[in-house]
Amino acid sequence: MNNSLPKIILIFVIFLLFLSCSSRTTRLAPESTAQKNKPLELMGYTIQVGAFAKVENAVRLTETLKKRDLNATYFKAADGLFKVRFGNFSTKENARLRAQNLKEAHVIQEFYIVKPEDYSVARQKQYGTSYLRDALVKTARDFIGVPYLWGGASSETGFDCSGLTMTVYQLNGLNLPRHSSGQYEAGSPVARSELQKGDLVFFALSGKRKVSHVGIYIGDGKFIHAPSHGKKISVEHLSTPYFAKRFVIGQSYL
Repeated sequence: MNNSLPKIILIFVIFLLFLSCSSRTTRLAPESTAQKNKPLELMGYTIQVGAFAKVENAVRLTETLKKRDLNATYFKAADGLFKVRFGNFSTKENARLRAQNLKEAHVIQEFYIVKPEDYSVARQKQYGTSYLRDALVKTARDFIGVPYLWGGASSETGFDCSGLTMTVYQLNGLNLPRHSSGQYEAGSPVARSELQKGDLVFFALSGKRKVSHVGIYIGDGKFIHAPSHGKKISVEHLSTPYFAKRFVIGQSYL
């Protein structure tokens, strides 16, 4: 009995180490689809302002609002003009009061309150998940050609990779986290062979399988992303050797 006790303890320790290592390695396994996370929070009431012909003007307003600790982003609307949205309020009245205060301070001019039912996600029950996935892709396509800037929008125009994906999702009513690591943690893993439109695709560009880049899958093996400083948001293929080698996994939020 005494001789067998150390062996039992040793086996138990080895078992614990095995579980620990397994939990660390499967987290970034490229074909792992075991984890299922909670759905993203839905956007509440948002304030929309501006109608700019030049993206630089939308960027300046976005930066001004960010300096006031407001979560702001700009986008290209269906009419071809660049507009700005900011905030995430639980009630329409809270949004209206905040907007009115900013207007009186001459930070913004006329404004429009975007209601939760205005988002594409609110129409998902009526038209199905495919409708929302198509809406995400359409929104992402509207950003093609916008210059990239690491860290997000500033006096130069552009998005970083995770700023782009966050904006695409928020414009459709889903409150996606800001940074690529948070976006990775929020999703449910999808193998490359099972990707659908609107899923996000994650890459380890710096090696060691650490997520450092993200794009939005648009179907047919293609994704839209903000590639690198000095370049513009563009469409790329997962099958290109550079991205195929660095692909980690896809994540779904729908």
